[in-house]
Amino acid sequence: MSKILKGKVALVTGGSRGLGAATAEALAEEGADVAISYVASSEKAEAVVEKLKARGVRAVAFRSDQADMAAAKPLIDKVVEYFGKLDIIVNNAAIAVQGKTVDDPALDTVNLDRQWQINVMGSVAVTRAAAPVLSDGGRIIFIGSLLGTHVPFAGAADYAGTKAAIVGYARGVARDLGGRNITVNVIQPGVMPTDMAADVLGEGVPEALLNLHPIRRIATLEEVSALVIHLVGPNGGYMTGGVIDVAGGLAI
Repeated sequence: MSKILKGKVALVTGGSRGLGAATAEALAEEGADVAISYVASSEKAEAVVEKLKARGVRAVAFRSDQADMAAAKPLIDKVVEYFGKLDIIVNNAAIAVQGKTVDDPALDTVNLDRQWQINVMGSVAVTRAAAPVLSDGGRIIFIGSLLGTHVPFAGAADYAGTKAAIVGYARGVARDLGGRNITVNVIQPGVMPTDMAADVLGEGVPEALLNLHPIRRIATLEEVSALVIHLVGPNGGYMTGGVIDVAGGLAI
């Protein structure tokens, strides 16, 4: 089997669980050496690293709190020191705060503000820190959300806002780095089987939400990570500034 990413070095933020872990495994399956960042569970992070190494690649986990913008440069420095270079960034780390409408007196503004800090400013900080050292011809992927461009229900204003901000930022970065043949794209999944989704939706997906999907199911982690692989691979070099939905047609 051809390893289309052999010789490449990738960083996946928030790579200890959910889509981040699935993406790290998909990158390793294609031969990339992979660093993941995590904020809480070193045990989960090391379990992912062992899975990656079992695929015959080099892998490492670094603790880094994306809520702290000052943590971004040390993270990038560690990755480059460990592997000698950096070719691919997957800005995946994010949180989702259980939504209330903006006129709700019980609005949890503290955690909503933290959501902006992690989802937007954390990703901005990682991208800024990485841009000067990213290899020419490199790839940057932002994991957005369908809610960044389409909001089919109430109570999601702040989360949707963070993901919309990422779309504009990514397009600006694509302009800035295009001269170095670095591509920058946003993948917008819908609901996925992750801990984060379960925290917001509870157990299972509400029937009313499923009914909004022409393809009446949620995405698999493999479907989303497969798109990452295409965009960072050799056939993704002319796709930049794109915003691609993986959401079962929810936005149509």
